[in-house]
Formats: sequence, C-alpha cells, structure tokens
Amino acid sequence: MDTATLEPKVQKRATFRLRNFFSTLGPGLITGASDDDPSGIGTYSQAGAQLGFGIGWTMLLTYPLMTAIQEISARIGRVTGHGIAGNVCRNFGPAYVWGLVVLLFAANTINIAADLGAMADALKVLIGGPGILYVVTFGAVSVFAQIFFDYNRYVAVLKWLTLSLFAYVIALAVVKVPWTEALKGVLIPHVSWNAEFLTTLVAILGTTISPYLFIWQSSQEAEEQRIDDNKTPLKKDASTAEAEFRRIRLDTLIGMAFSNLIALSIIITTAATLHAQGKTDIQSSAQAAEALKPIAGPFAELIFALGIIGTGLLAIPVLAGSTAYAIGEGRRWKVGLSRKPKEAIAFYTVLGLSGLCGIGLNFTPIDPIKALYWSAVVNGVLAAPVMVILMLLVRRPKVMGDLVVTGPLYWLGWAATIAMAFCIVGMVATMFMGAS
Repeated sequence: MDTATLEPKVQKRATFRLRNFFSTLGPGLITGASDDDPSGIGTYSQAGAQLGFGIGWTMLLTYPLMTAIQEISARIGRVTGHGIAGNVCRNFGPAYVWGLVVLLFAANTINIAADLGAMADALKVLIGGPGILYVVTFGAVSVFAQIFFDYNRYVAVLKWLTLSLFAYVIALAVVKVPWTEALKGVLIPHVSWNAEFLTTLVAILGTTISPYLFIWQSSQEAEEQRIDDNKTPLKKDASTAEAEFRRIRLDTLIGMAFSNLIALSIIITTAATLHAQGKTDIQSSAQAAEALKPIAGPFAELIFALGIIGTGLLAIPVLAGSTAYAIGEGRRWKVGLSRKPKEAIAFYTVLGLSGLCGIGLNFTPIDPIKALYWSAVVNGVLAAPVMVILMLLVRRPKVMGDLVVTGPLYWLGWAATIAMAFCIVGMVATMFMGAS
C-alpha cells in the first residue's frame, strides 16, 4: 500500500485519540484550572514578589496533597451520586452543613468580588475605561452563561478557557530567570518562622486547597453521572468502579499538575522580576501586571493581564456554582447546571445571588482587590474542618458502600488535612506573638 495514503489515516487517528483523550478530561481539569483564578494569581504574585524563589518549593509540597483531597472529593460524588454538602446533610445533619455553607458563601462572595475587581483592573491596564462597567459586564456574562447555556456546551467552553492559563508560561519565557537559583528554591525547602511567611504559606495552601474546589469537583462527578443514562452511582453498581476510579485519578492528576505548573510559573516570573528589583508590595494580580511593564516590557504586561481575564471567566462560574451546589444539596433541592432554570429555580437563584453579591461588593467602600490575599487565607482556615468531615465520610460504609477509601490515598488525604491545620495554628500563633 502507498505510504502517502497511510499518512493521512495515521494523522487522523492521532487527532482522534487526542480529541478523545481531551474529552475524557472534565471536572478535574476544570477544577485545577479554576484554582488559578485572579485571587490565586494575586496570591502567587505576592508570594513571589515578597519571598522570591525561596517559596517555590510549596508547589511540590501541595501537588500530592491537593491531588489526594480532590480525588477523594470526586470519588464521593461518583460513588454516592451526591456532592459533599448533600452527603454531609444526610449523614451529619443540617447543623453541620449550614455552619460550613455560611462560611463558604462568605468566602466565595469575597472571592468573586475580588476576581471581578482584578479582571476589571486588568482590562483597564490594557484599554483604559470605567472599571465598574467592566465589573458588571464580566459578572453578568459569567452568571447568564451558567443559567442559559446548554450544559455540555458550557463545559466545553470552560475546558477551552483553561488554555488562557498558558499566558503565564509565555510570561515566564519572556523574562530572564536565573534558573539555578529558581530550581534551588523549588527543590530545597526554605522556612521562616515569622507571621509574614506563615501567613503567605496559609494563603498558598488556601488557594491551592480550597473548599469550593472540593464541592465543585464532587458535584460535577455526581452531575455527569446523573445526566448519563448508562451510569448509576457506583455504590449501587460497582462493576465499572475500577475504570471510573482510573479516569478520576488521571483527570485529577492532570488538572492539579496544570494548576501547579501555572502557579509555579507566576511565582518564578514575579521573583525574577519584581522581587529582584525590590518591588515587594504587590497587592493584586493587576498591580503585578502593571509592575512587570517597566521591568520585563509591555508584552509581559499584556499576557499577564490577558491571563487574569481568562482565568476569571473560568473561575467565577466555579465559585458561584459551588455555592449553589452546597446550599442546594444542603436543602435537598433539585440541583445541577444540566437542568433547565424552571426545573431548579432555587438552585439558579442562589447561583445568581452569589454572582450579584460579588458584583455588589465592588460598589461598597470595601476594596475587593485588597481582599484577594485574605480571601485565600479565609479559604485556608475554612478548608481544615471541611477536610476533616470529608475524611470521615469516605470511611463510612453507609456512605461509600464497599468502596470506602483506603490505603495510601486515604493517608495522603489526612496528611493534607494535618498540613492545613498545622499552617493555620502556626499563623495564628505567630500573629499573637507579633501583637504581644
């Protein structure tokens, strides 16, 4: 047979395999990418500017921890057919779930407000104009897309938006990096026992290991199972459990690796430019973009700002959606982005209210950009009790049937929980010592 005839077939087969592989990625990829929202970008920029390359090792530390806790969250959704809040309500009672939901709503609303403010500021950096108009536009687009877009099409849009994060890999490529020093910061842990370092560490952990990410991934696994007529909760039919767990693990490993690669790119970029020039007082991601211009040139500023906008459009739906899922499941409402608005009025009302509150905070004296860093700290503090409840759920046969989580995954989940709790205690202790 003519080799020229074979080549197009081989190319088509390779293209098909790539598309098929991309289609198998879903909740894990979107969750990992949304982890690098404008709030996260601001936190990583501030960490790199303040502490330099010496904070880079945290990305190696957080990768196995966040992967374990996200895989456990996804398994809960796929095994039970309910998200985390739904399982907490069914097994611990409403008192537990409502304490968490109130804190989650507050943290997510601040996060949405801060992300919208950062996106607006990033667009102002690029084209000027009224920032508050951009806040309203970005917020309205995000909320209306979730309510009125077809679910499968909307998920596809979110997947493509993950590509916007490559802006930070490009930004890293255009700056001069002393790679020996940068690799040393990644591979050799450097710890300072002071409030500034520990607060930054909690902020990084709170950004990479966040309650809204647990809730989103577990709820999306439950959602995708519910809309597929060929799937049932694995608790009821475990015949495909092994294959489903492999899919979840691959999806989560890739999504979290993507998240940490981008975070590390931001830390190294700001360490090599802003920290090296003594610019350590970075309060937001947009401010980091502006600060890059005189050091690394207008192209670095451009791609940094565009990345902020792209990641915000990806993250805001996840933030608002996780709030709606948590409250809806806690109340046992009909939930799900695949449902029509008239089928899940209460769910979509909460989703819209979450976005509206985020927009509204930008009209108050509260500066949402300054709240970027502290919203990550709030998420870090909130994450610990949520993670404890999560680890208790996955060992209950009543919840997981014969598919309780055991072995290395289970113990890695506890390691993530203990690490988060340890950082919070250390931060509070050093704060009190500093005040005395």
